[in-house]
Amino acid sequence: MQDDDDDAQGKEASLKTELSKVAFLGSAILIFGAGLLGLYWHWQGAGQWILQAGILWGFLCYQGGRRLHLNRPARGAPLYGNLGWGNRLTLLRSWLIAAVGGFLFQGWPDGLVLAWIPGSLYLFAAVLDRIDGFVARRTGRGSLFGEELDMVSDALGLAVASLLAYGYSQVHISYLLLGVAYYLFHGGLTWRKLQCLPIHPLPPALHRRAWAGFQMGFLVVALWPMFRPPVVTIAGFAFMLPALIGFVLDWLIVSGRIDRNCKPVDRFFCRLNRAGQSVVQPVLRLAIAVMLAMALGQFDWRLLPEGEEDWLSVLWTGGAIFAVVLILLGIAGRIACLVLVGLLGWRYSEHPMHAFDFALFCIAIWQMLLGTGRFSLWTEDEHWINRHDGA
Repeated sequence: MQDDDDDAQGKEASLKTELSKVAFLGSAILIFGAGLLGLYWHWQGAGQWILQAGILWGFLCYQGGRRLHLNRPARGAPLYGNLGWGNRLTLLRSWLIAAVGGFLFQGWPDGLVLAWIPGSLYLFAAVLDRIDGFVARRTGRGSLFGEELDMVSDALGLAVASLLAYGYSQVHISYLLLGVAYYLFHGGLTWRKLQCLPIHPLPPALHRRAWAGFQMGFLVVALWPMFRPPVVTIAGFAFMLPALIGFVLDWLIVSGRIDRNCKPVDRFFCRLNRAGQSVVQPVLRLAIAVMLAMALGQFDWRLLPEGEEDWLSVLWTGGAIFAVVLILLGIAGRIACLVLVGLLGWRYSEHPMHAFDFALFCIAIWQMLLGTGRFSLWTEDEHWINRHDGA
């Protein structure tokens, strides 16, 4: 028994040493990055960046340090002797989120290259979110530590990116509700625990991870200078609404206001899901096709003034029609929706948006979030999106 205790203490000390090295290396790179920002941007902005990024990095390292005892595959299992590559990638993602947070509360970086840095950092963080769990499982080093640090990083990353997008006037202030929804949800759970109130388990749902991935993708685009309001603001509303509804429903379930163990309630949700798959999602596909056909027939859909670069307009129209055909047939519908949303965003960045455009754009985004449903010919893209292993 004494040998087991000594071994556990030795492993915990080794983990603390490794985390300290990671924290020091991350801090050194932040200082180096601040120097580059000072040279190529301005020193006041670089000073604010290193202060904010350093605070966030310290907070994330603290959150990691207080969870080192969870660096094991299950409670009661022996500790791992080192962090493992999956957790190291999660810490790298945490560092990238801290670096994004350094740009909060100041203007968009000046210059063609610098303006792309916040969104690019968040892009790499989003990609690592898909990879770190995959690496942990492939190396046989999945851990409770990685799961908890992953959730902390996800929540902070969404809050930071949402606040930064609002600071850049890319999204409406209401989008910040999504950034704090995680904290409100878990704050409510903590309050229920303190009040000795029951907390009911959430049933598994594939859409939660998929929607979180789409939110990250939207925020990457919102933090890039390629799209500006109103198109990116409308996209923010369309992405936010289903996610907020999902948070509200999840809260009603965990608080017991909706009892999923009650058979009539469970049957209602099953019928609702079938109605969505069989009616709502196919109707959305048809609506997109009809609306785009009407738009192409009634409006001038040239990307540029007549006579200038007409081949771009032909390319845009052909791409949009091809994407809508795939959506209508249910062939890789979510990927086709992503292409259509990108094409619509390209056009709306050059032309004013009208009520008809708002409807078409939002429906295309909601179709991408929900999927194409029944009567689809090929849905392997949905299987890939809903996979948990990151492959």
